[in-house]
Amino acid sequence: MTTAENAAEKSGCPVHNFDFMATKPAGEHFADYDAFREQGSVFWNSYGPGFWTIVNHEGILEVLQRPDVFSNQSVTPLDPEPAYKWIPEMLDGEEHRDWRTFLGPLFSPARVADMEQGVRDRAIELIEKIAPLGKCDFMTDFAQLFPTSIFVEMMGLPIEELPQFMEWEHDILHSSADETDRKMAGMTAVMSRFAQIVEERRKNPQDDLVTKALDVQVNGAPVTDDDLLSFCLLMFMAGLDTVSVTLGWSFLHLAKNSDDRQRILDNPAAISTAIEEFLRAYAIVIPARKAMEDVEIQGCPIKAGEMISVPLNAATRDAAEFDDPTAVDITRSPNRHIAFGAGPHRCLGSHLARRELQIALEEWHKRIPSYRIASGALETLMSTGGQLGLTSLPLEWDL
Repeated sequence: MTTAENAAEKSGCPVHNFDFMATKPAGEHFADYDAFREQGSVFWNSYGPGFWTIVNHEGILEVLQRPDVFSNQSVTPLDPEPAYKWIPEMLDGEEHRDWRTFLGPLFSPARVADMEQGVRDRAIELIEKIAPLGKCDFMTDFAQLFPTSIFVEMMGLPIEELPQFMEWEHDILHSSADETDRKMAGMTAVMSRFAQIVEERRKNPQDDLVTKALDVQVNGAPVTDDDLLSFCLLMFMAGLDTVSVTLGWSFLHLAKNSDDRQRILDNPAAISTAIEEFLRAYAIVIPARKAMEDVEIQGCPIKAGEMISVPLNAATRDAAEFDDPTAVDITRSPNRHIAFGAGPHRCLGSHLARRELQIALEEWHKRIPSYRIASGALETLMSTGGQLGLTSLPLEWDL
């Protein structure tokens, strides 16, 4: 028994061995965290190197809002001493604020509004190719193409390389705990490709994020090439996964619940409220923080240097914060969820994400108003751990 495990048991904090990275039947990850919360708000997970996991809203919010105590220098509980740095996610203090000051205007509501027509045109283009087919794998044919192609263009990457980018993204974010080499190889490949793009932009500037990042100043000095590539890597990962997987859960729900689908068909203005509920009920991100000092959370003693996992779905599905939290109520209001995180590291791209989700639901239902999960597929749907996303979603509809 480890020192931390012994301390947990002495304090009455549960101890589990839970592979949070495992691929499981769709929805099981959410149910697991719901079940853990019933046993205690904090537990020691002896999986891998061992780390704490907080599974209630109060505790998760405390960790996210105290960056002086809970550092972002490591954001993966299985890797407390990472050999990489995702910028600005894995930065603290003034350095993090300088990057956010630069990035804020690029993801502001005004900037997202300027992008709307291009985003809408891309959604329509994809849906109109799918609609005459009568079926699709929603994940591969739409969800993974729509937001990722938008972000690839924002970064100034060649759209024809999207299949390769998606392969690298999967290696980085969805490799299992024993596939560290695959994850690192994916990051190395992405940064190598961005090194080429950076050199091209220095010679021939464009209206893209890579070109703009060349002028970033941190602590009054230009950023190093290494930090520039680390920034590109994080932007790449954030843009190629999060909206895609949220679309998957949203359309799974609507395919299973015809009454909710009819509600947004009858009143498209209801889509924005439905999106907030999908974000809450299916919060996909599982951040982690590193304790910088000895601290106690809800009776559990956390030592300096130990990792803390804070699955956002464990906060957004907590009955202490939300009525009937496991039910998906697309009319729920108010809905003050933290699916985008909280504190200084709250998701920078939340405005763009909401706009992409809104447009996807609007344009899809104009063209494919009635659809269902393909026969026999519901029982075989799986989702990945780490970043909770469906591996596939076969849909079909009548022509």
